[in-house]
Amino acid sequence: MPSRDASLSLPFLTGGGHLGTLIAEFDWGRTPLGPIAGWPAHMKNATALMLRAKVPIVMLWGETGLMIYNDAYAVFAGQRHPALLGSRVREGWDEVADFNDNVMKVGLAGGTLSYQDQELTLYRDGRAGQVWMNLDYSPLVDDAGRPVGVMALVVETTAKVQAERRLSSVVSDRTASVEALRLTEERLRTLNADLERQVVERSRERSQFWQLTSDLLGVLNGEGFFETSNPAWQAVLGWSEEEVRTTTIFGLLHPDDREPTRQIFDRLVGGSPVVNFVNRYRCKNGNYRWLSWIGVPEEGKYYCSGRDISAEKEAQLELVVAQEALRQSQKMEAVGQLTGGIAHDFNNLLGGISASLQVLESRLAKGKLDGVERYIGMGQDSVRRAAALTQRLLAFSRRQTLDPKPTDVNRLVGGMEELIRRTVGPGIALEVSGAGGLWPARVDASQLENSLLNLCINARDAMPDGGRLTIATANMSLDDRAAAERELAPGQYIALSVTDTGAGMSAEVMARAFDPFFTTKPLGHGTGLGLSMVYGFVRQSGGQVRIQSELGQGTTMRAYFPRHVGETVEDDAAAAREAMERGAGETVLVIEDEATIRLLITEVLQEAGYQVIGAEDGRAGLRIFESTRRIDLLVTDVGLPGGMNGRQVADAARVMRPGLKVLFITGYAEKAAVGNGHLERGMAVLTKPFEIAVLANQVRAMIGQ
Repeated sequence: MPSRDASLSLPFLTGGGHLGTLIAEFDWGRTPLGPIAGWPAHMKNATALMLRAKVPIVMLWGETGLMIYNDAYAVFAGQRHPALLGSRVREGWDEVADFNDNVMKVGLAGGTLSYQDQELTLYRDGRAGQVWMNLDYSPLVDDAGRPVGVMALVVETTAKVQAERRLSSVVSDRTASVEALRLTEERLRTLNADLERQVVERSRERSQFWQLTSDLLGVLNGEGFFETSNPAWQAVLGWSEEEVRTTTIFGLLHPDDREPTRQIFDRLVGGSPVVNFVNRYRCKNGNYRWLSWIGVPEEGKYYCSGRDISAEKEAQLELVVAQEALRQSQKMEAVGQLTGGIAHDFNNLLGGISASLQVLESRLAKGKLDGVERYIGMGQDSVRRAAALTQRLLAFSRRQTLDPKPTDVNRLVGGMEELIRRTVGPGIALEVSGAGGLWPARVDASQLENSLLNLCINARDAMPDGGRLTIATANMSLDDRAAAERELAPGQYIALSVTDTGAGMSAEVMARAFDPFFTTKPLGHGTGLGLSMVYGFVRQSGGQVRIQSELGQGTTMRAYFPRHVGETVEDDAAAAREAMERGAGETVLVIEDEATIRLLITEVLQEAGYQVIGAEDGRAGLRIFESTRRIDLLVTDVGLPGGMNGRQVADAARVMRPGLKVLFITGYAEKAAVGNGHLERGMAVLTKPFEIAVLANQVRAMIGQ
């Protein structure tokens, strides 16, 4: 005997009798229906309804009519059960193949068939037998209403037909005895009594099912009222039987579902059964629940069963959101991998150019060369422009090495106000609204300035005929729901918003606004990197960017940054213009694979009063640490050849020389290479290309700690 355990893991088969267990254990993966766990909801609901029926029912799925049936049908099938389960109907009942071919043709076209006392010859016990049956065929439809199979109700009337024929023969045969007429009448009375007993038993079973099932059951009339309803209505939705009886179904529906439900209701009234129609019903507490319905018309009434699928719906919505977030992340990551590598090589070149020009400028000041100041200025200008492009590439690829510090965003915006005013021009009115008591944020101030300028330039371009530009800040505390809507962790954030009164964005443009190289500007007027840079920087800073826009009404770009708990620290932006601070003969080890940069850093630090040792890769540097030479500071590139990056070299060196001070210099670095953004005490990062004075002052500051 099959085990009941197989059906326990498939709730829709629970209570399905012997066939429920056989269906659970059957290897459906060998059939076009596929594994049972992956059956769509309309198949599961139809199977559940069929298994609980007391009349013989068989479902014929797909074009070949794969057979699934209930216990009553198994009795009807005789010795052909259980071989019929999962077989094609044409092969399962080959003696009536042509009859079933017509059934499948009509049913899959959406039609119905009905036969009363249909005579057929079947082989149910190994030999031909003449039978009579009442047959009703209806299409099985999927969630979109397309016929995908046929449901057959099979009621054998052989005994009734034979009895009627015997009675007719007795009446018509004038020579028949009266032993015989009474005997026939007695057999008919016995048959009727047996039928009445079966009706009583089945009524009792239906009554228990009506009371105990968690599905919403009811008999609907043509006016849209449930004349009767079971207790599950109150358990699931909170409505009593009296409230259900006196309220039309359209009074309980979600407003968006009323018209689709009316169309389905009209189909049901027209005589077509309904399978797996989904809508939302209002609970007594005002919430809504998702229900999946099966409806069958019969003699002016409509017998309906609704299953609560709210949990499945919520899971589906969460899956869609997660898939979209993953798609966006993968898209940004793919472009980041491409541009990150370009930026790495580009920044190494910029580092050499910048350092060469600065050394040349220093020697010019000493009178060693003359007449080249103009070219120095042009070269430095090119370096700054190329560096700005590189920073954009690194920002939207999320591989930029940031230098986050506690920042007063109001002060930063105030310091940029005049620059922004000049940038947007006199045709645009600028308004700055800083929130009082604004919390500090931990961000890279220079990148925040760059992002704010990008947002303001985009806003300016959206207002070619002038308008109003508003920059505002605010404190925001996000609970679980508000944070989830913004794809952030719950907590406290600083919001920085830029609002314009320009042309606005369509839904399609908003969906692609942060895509790299996407732009709505004419050719030559934009690269499509500005908003990508902003998005990459904000996400790398632990925040999020959101767009609110309407065509013709303007746009608001709002960036959220996590709150920093503590005081802000003033950032001395003039450090790059200060004279280089001198050392006192300390020893600095420089590990840099780019020979030009290594040579120039060595020369600059030597001129600043340091003893400098150079190494071209990490392994060469570690050999120096294995010696007895004094090392006061390690200056190392993060991206090094030879299998060890700068962070790995620094960690190994600190094992040999605990407390060693380390200055990382890099134009490109995975966050993991510098400890996922978390540096240990005595470590710092300097991003290429850098000012020579900044390098010398950073070295002096770290050695002097």
